[in-house]
Amino acid sequence: MFSALRTALFVLLTATCLPAAEAEFPLVPAQECHPRAGLPNFLHKVSQPGAELKVGYFGGSITAQPGWRVKTLAHFQKTWPQAKISEINAAIGGTGSDLGVYRLQQDMLSQKPDLLFVEFAVNDGGAQPEQIIRCMEGIVRQTWRALPECDICFVYTLTEGLAPDLMKGSFQRSASAMEKVADHYSIPTIHMGMEVAKLAKEGKLLWKAKLPKTDEEKKIVGDKFVFAPDSVHPHVETGHELYLQAILRSWPAVTKASGKPAAHVLAAPLNENNYEKAKLVPITAAKLSSGITAVDVKTDDFGKRWANRLPNLHTGSKPGETITFKFKGVRCAIYDLVGPDCGQVTVKVDDGRAKIVPRFDAYCTYHRLSTMTIGDGLPDEVHTVKIEIYPDQPDKAAILAKNGNKIDKPERFDGTKIFPGAILLVGEIVE
Repeated sequence: MFSALRTALFVLLTATCLPAAEAEFPLVPAQECHPRAGLPNFLHKVSQPGAELKVGYFGGSITAQPGWRVKTLAHFQKTWPQAKISEINAAIGGTGSDLGVYRLQQDMLSQKPDLLFVEFAVNDGGAQPEQIIRCMEGIVRQTWRALPECDICFVYTLTEGLAPDLMKGSFQRSASAMEKVADHYSIPTIHMGMEVAKLAKEGKLLWKAKLPKTDEEKKIVGDKFVFAPDSVHPHVETGHELYLQAILRSWPAVTKASGKPAAHVLAAPLNENNYEKAKLVPITAAKLSSGITAVDVKTDDFGKRWANRLPNLHTGSKPGETITFKFKGVRCAIYDLVGPDCGQVTVKVDDGRAKIVPRFDAYCTYHRLSTMTIGDGLPDEVHTVKIEIYPDQPDKAAILAKNGNKIDKPERFDGTKIFPGAILLVGEIVE
C-alpha cells in the first residue's frame, strides 16, 4: 500500500539532506548504544511471573515491516516466558514524528504500552532539527503525562542516502537532533545502523539488491551483504537481522543502567515550544457543509481500510462544499487521504488570501494517508479556517508523469474528492 510512497520518501531524503544544512547543526559522535537511565520499569515488570506487558512500536514503514519489530518481540517472549508480552504496532509508512506527535494518544497511548520504541530517524531525515526536537519532545512529554511508568527507547535506522555521516563517525542529522531530547530526559537510544555503516565503509555491503537465490545470483553477489531491495527498507532476512543484533548487543548495557522502578518525572522542557499539546481532533469538531458526509468504516470495504487510523473519515466531492472551524494555537493541519479521485481545495486562514492546495500528487495511483498543513508558526491566538472544494481538477496526467506514472483508467482518476478525517492541532478548538 505504501510502496510507492516509500520510494518517494527515499528520493526526498536523498535530495533534501544537504551537506550545507547538516553543517549548521552539530552532529553527535556515533555510538551504538547510549543506555542513560535504562528501562527500569519494563525490566522489573517483565520479570514478574504472570505479568502482562505491551511493547509499543511507533514509527514509519521500516517498523511496519515484519522485521526488527517482529524479531524483538519474539526475543522478548522467548527471554521472559513467564510473562505475557504483546505488541502495539502503530507504525505508518512514509510518516515521521511530525504526524506521530499528533496521533500518539489515539494510536498508542490509548492502549497503554509498558515500553515504547520510537523510530522516526529515517522519515525525519529531511526535517529541520528544531522541528524534530519539538515533535520528539512532545512525544516524550505526552507519554509521561499519560503513562508515567512507561519506559521509552529511541531507535535509529538508516538508508543509503543518510549513511555518509555515520560512515564518517557521526549520527545523521535527524538522530543527532533526537539525541538532544534523549539526553535531556535520560532516555536510552540504540542506533541499529552502526554495523550497516561499517560494512558499507568496508565495501562489503550492497545497499540495493535482491536476495540471491540461484547459484548464479550468489556468484554475482559474492561475499557482499545484501541489505535491502531499495536501499531503504531492509530485507527481513538480512538488514533487519542486523537491526535485531544491534538491540541484542545493547541490551546488557541498558539492563545494567536500569535502576529501581519508579514513575518518570518530567523535567523542565528542553524547548518551551515543544508539541506536548499536540492533539488529534475528529473532523466532526468542525462545521461541515451538507455534502461532506461520513464514510462507513465498519461495513464499507473502503472505509474499513482506514478504521484504525481515521475512525471519523468523511468525504465530499461537490465544488463549494466547506469545512470551517476556529482554533486557538500555533499549528494546524488536516489528517486526510489522497488518491486517484481526489482534487483540490482552497484554504483560507483568518483574513489571509485563499490558496489552492492539491490533494493529489505524483504517487496517487492509490489512496494513502496524508496531511495538509493549514498554518505553522502562527501567533498563539484564535484563528478562523475555511476549506472549500475547488471546482477544477489538477492536471493529473502531468503530475503523475513526474514519477513515471500514468492514468490507467480515466474513470478512476476523474473526481474532485476530499477525504478529511481529523484536525491536527497544537492548540484547542474554540466555538
